[in-house]
Amino acid sequence: MAMSPPDIATVQALRSDVALQLARYAHRIGASQVVAAKQLGLPQPTLSKIINGRVSEVSLELLIRVAVRAGLPVTLQTGRVPQEAGAFPSGTHSRSTRTVRSMLGDAARKSLLQSERNLSPAQRLEAYLEHNQLLGALHEAGRAAEAQRVRKAPHEK
Repeated sequence: MAMSPPDIATVQALRSDVALQLARYAHRIGASQVVAAKQLGLPQPTLSKIINGRVSEVSLELLIRVAVRAGLPVTLQTGRVPQEAGAFPSGTHSRSTRTVRSMLGDAARKSLLQSERNLSPAQRLEAYLEHNQLLGALHEAGRAAEAQRVRKAPHEK
């Protein structure tokens, strides 16, 4: 069965986002592409494509396998429309990442949990759906900003 245009756009959004997480990982470890590619079990040209966001021909399955090899906790999200799709760092942190917490963030989480206790199940569901829509919009804005940054950056060879 052939994929429809929304399916194709959703898969491409997921590919781009997983690639972005892998590019951030490669930057964080500070190794050359050759060394990072060996660590991830990939040919260097494939890692270069991933780091530079040229993933239209790279399978989502391969990107997920590479994320697993890197120990990246990633959550994939789809939605009613392709713009709601994305890959996000999940709450579970690998040994190589460090959790940075702030007093403001902790206070916000505490307030959110307290507010959640006062909601009915229907209100919780509505809040969850609104949260996902806002997250999708925020993610799309981030993706657009990243694409604009890449277009403005001088091309390296």
